[in-house]
Amino acid sequence: MRFRADSGAGLQSGDCHRKCRSPPAENNSSKNLQNKTSLRQFHLEIFLISETELLAVFIGILLMYLLAVTGNLIIVTLVCSVSQLHKPMYFFLCNLSAQDIIYVSAFLPKLLAILITGDTSISFLGCITQIFMFGFCIDSEFFLLSCMAYDRYVAICIPLRYSLIMNKKYCALLITLSWCGGFLNSLFFAIMFSNLSYCNKHEINNIYCDPIILLGLSCSDITFIVTYYIPIQGLLLGWLPFVLIFSSYIRIIMTILQIRTSVGRHKTFSSCSSHLTVVILFFGTSLVVNMKPKSDNSLESDKLLSMLYIGLVPLVNPLVYSLRNKDVLKAMKLFSKNICYI
Repeated sequence: MRFRADSGAGLQSGDCHRKCRSPPAENNSSKNLQNKTSLRQFHLEIFLISETELLAVFIGILLMYLLAVTGNLIIVTLVCSVSQLHKPMYFFLCNLSAQDIIYVSAFLPKLLAILITGDTSISFLGCITQIFMFGFCIDSEFFLLSCMAYDRYVAICIPLRYSLIMNKKYCALLITLSWCGGFLNSLFFAIMFSNLSYCNKHEINNIYCDPIILLGLSCSDITFIVTYYIPIQGLLLGWLPFVLIFSSYIRIIMTILQIRTSVGRHKTFSSCSSHLTVVILFFGTSLVVNMKPKSDNSLESDKLLSMLYIGLVPLVNPLVYSLRNKDVLKAMKLFSKNICYI
């Protein structure tokens, strides 16, 4: 059974259709204009679940959200509080964790509200806000992961110049460019979607306002967005960071292989293994979600992939850094002792 809104939501949908109908006396141009301007909300068609499965799904997503926020909040607290973590690598990690908190908070609370109330409606402004937050968080994470790869490259390949290159001002500049770049690009992206006209269909078959699905619901001319903007954006904000990270790790691996002792190679590689794990996880899910062909038969699997992309990746990031990073583990122990003394 498809989980949908209750009867009240069904009445809202019917009311919308009635409002979208133009009087018989109006000409076709008036009908089109009214259809384009009347739609002010959408409906999210979430998972195909029964009423008995509803509670389990709600609890699972709630735990995912709480653990993701808590884990990333712990990372932020540790980096800000423990002096041993006042290094460029952890400065970038702190910003990555803050971004992950924003990411899950932009989508999962709305999904939880739908599950608990049955009201699948989302306002036009709310949908545009989700599009902005989606672009902002994804772009920022691409940039931050690229900065972290560059930091590991400098630390391993040219260690004698590390403190000179990765100084506080340069790190602050990279962080500012990452946040501002993601903000400006997503703002432009959201403005474009807000200026599109949406008519007839108002159901989004996903757990959030998927930009690709919204383009399919639009009755405006989207040639520029589909032909030029999205491919250029994917090249500059997706593939370019990927190439930079890949190139950095090629140089890192070549440098590690030149180390004579196995202990030295293991110690050097362990300093970047956490970041590499996060990169593989993030880029892997990103490629699967965006490169996977869209079809009506794969909509449910697309929703599960979106759930992994939105909820699981921000949850796993702090676990990877806390379990695989000795500095973070030591900082957690030190922070716990300080709290006990207080």
